[in-house]
Amino acid sequence: MKRSAHALSHTAGRLTVTGRLLPSFLITGAQRCGTTSLYRALAQHPLILKPVLRKGVHYFDMAYGKGSSWYRAHFPLKVTAHRLERRFGIRPLSFESSPYYLFHPMVPSRIATDLPGVKLIALVRDPVERAYSAHAHEVARGFETEASFERALALEPYRLDGEEERLRADPAARSRAHRHHAYVARGQYAEQLARLEPLVGRDRILVLDSGSLFTAPERAYDRVLEFLGLPRLGDPVFERHNARPRPCDMPAALRRRLSEHFAPWDARLEPWLDERPSWRP
Repeated sequence: MKRSAHALSHTAGRLTVTGRLLPSFLITGAQRCGTTSLYRALAQHPLILKPVLRKGVHYFDMAYGKGSSWYRAHFPLKVTAHRLERRFGIRPLSFESSPYYLFHPMVPSRIATDLPGVKLIALVRDPVERAYSAHAHEVARGFETEASFERALALEPYRLDGEEERLRADPAARSRAHRHHAYVARGQYAEQLARLEPLVGRDRILVLDSGSLFTAPERAYDRVLEFLGLPRLGDPVFERHNARPRPCDMPAALRRRLSEHFAPWDARLEPWLDERPSWRP
């Protein structure tokens, strides 16, 4: 029923595409870093308009060949925005959240071409915890067949070998391994941000430490509103979404090895955060 409702809604969107908004900002990831929690908090703001029916459109990574009309059909009508602007005296902003955007190699150039002026929000967390959480997430969803986290890490280099190059070479290509099995690679946040910066501009990218989002949500929320140029209107309810129970604790030796691997990447992340990452002592 949900799929049918979405198809019907999208058909209506395609028929009214010229009267629909494009997003003013995107939550680009990273996966398992609190993007759903931030999305739901922001969607409570009266001047922030979410996409129709689902938070992640996944246009720039998985559906780019469907074209800009298909993408625009996912967003609210301009008349809705005009009505809100008359009421509040401020132009509303539309947005979506697709956490694969930050990692997919073709997304930065596509966003820069199709959405000039768009602002991007990236969330980051302890990459060791992110990797462990992502593995549990992919196992639960059926995309990961290796129940052992350590075994999945050992397979990652082989699974990802050549996949980024294939995605770059063929605009229509998809990669199950690149999307679902990049446990370590996705945690090298500075590498992904460096790919975005020359195409989008550092001033249009906000990087949030998700540790701060969950320990001091009001402050993080106000920082996002300041970045977007919107006033605080009301008090959102902050909730943690999509948390998954862990099957067991990560072995200390493995945690130590991963932490050492990520140390130089975390150091490169500090200028983006203007402070030391919350997970680093």
